[in-house]
Amino acid sequence: MRLRRLAAALGLAAVLATACGGSPAATGGDGPRPCAAEPVASDGRDVERSGLGWIFGEELPADFPAPTIDQSDFVPVLGPDRIPAIDEPRCLTVGEVDFLDEAAAVVTVTVDGDTRAYPLEILTWHELVNDTIGGRPVTVSYCPLCNSAIAYDRRVGDRILDFGTSGALTQSSMVMYDRQTETLWTHFDGRAVAGELTGARLELLSAPVVSWASFRDAFPDALVLSRDTGHERDYGRNPYPGYENASTPIVAFMTSSVDDRLALKRRVVGVELDGGAAAVLHDHLFDAGVVELDLAGRELTVWSLPGTASALDRQSVAGGDDVGATSVFVPSADGSALTFARVEGGFRDDQTGSTWNIFGEAVAGPLAGERLERVSHVDTFWFAWATFFEDTAIVPDP
Repeated sequence: MRLRRLAAALGLAAVLATACGGSPAATGGDGPRPCAAEPVASDGRDVERSGLGWIFGEELPADFPAPTIDQSDFVPVLGPDRIPAIDEPRCLTVGEVDFLDEAAAVVTVTVDGDTRAYPLEILTWHELVNDTIGGRPVTVSYCPLCNSAIAYDRRVGDRILDFGTSGALTQSSMVMYDRQTETLWTHFDGRAVAGELTGARLELLSAPVVSWASFRDAFPDALVLSRDTGHERDYGRNPYPGYENASTPIVAFMTSSVDDRLALKRRVVGVELDGGAAAVLHDHLFDAGVVELDLAGRELTVWSLPGTASALDRQSVAGGDDVGATSVFVPSADGSALTFARVEGGFRDDQTGSTWNIFGEAVAGPLAGERLERVSHVDTFWFAWATFFEDTAIVPDP
């Protein structure tokens, strides 16, 4: 009963009625094409001894590694794959896209010079895309309830995995499973927590969320995930309207308390580096433009650029309040340390006066063409970051 009440409060009834059903979409004509010309094939499935049923009360085989999360910390909500992953993604070129507003949020991933954009208006309904980027097998994930977009290399040792939604949450964060062994994985930190592969961890890939306008201008030759997903969904509509509101409840999906230094759904920019973790207050960063961060003995620069809509605010995914786009970099180029300030449409370094875009590329000035070293980060809610990084610092100290 408690879960049903929360589903109604969050608009999850729309997900149950729409994201979990629907007929395959008709395709034909020239239309979108496979995102990867030569997709990397996943390994075959060997699921005679599964970890997936454990979240629904089943016992794990005796010779499996001990789970790293208590069974009581999982909240089953839907059946596996009721929110379907996209396994054969189809893409358009930037110039072919006609369905995204300027402020629409897209997840961006670059591997070996191959760049893709994954619109949140699509990921909100599917949560996972199994793709090949730059010849590497990648999974791009988005958890609407914890507002986190994270990408991983889906190779573990000599295995190539693909991922689906398990239908369960832990601390209101998505739990994935791999289809090869049906091991359970936490979306937020890419760890195998129950099943044959327990103890493994996926390699994190940078996946910043930016506006469609910023991506389009920076990567005019890139590919963009199309609405041709094989499923009929109301893409562009937010199935969680109002979830951004701090008063919208999430407590029924939480099984333990969360660090109370901040409100549960306060936005933060989370950074983990060399064993250190920091949560930069999003509203402070949005106002300041640039925050200098010392983490694990390394100097970083954290940026915020207005112009990206919240995907969880209004009925329309692109119609939410401006929450901006964020990036984190090592602040040096051409062998010199740099400091930065936000200017109209981008950033400028104090040392040379060069102008930089949100992707850390100098687009004008003496350093034009230089790129800053990117540091992976995640835009998320405090409850999610504090759950997985309990000893995190908060910047500035509240």
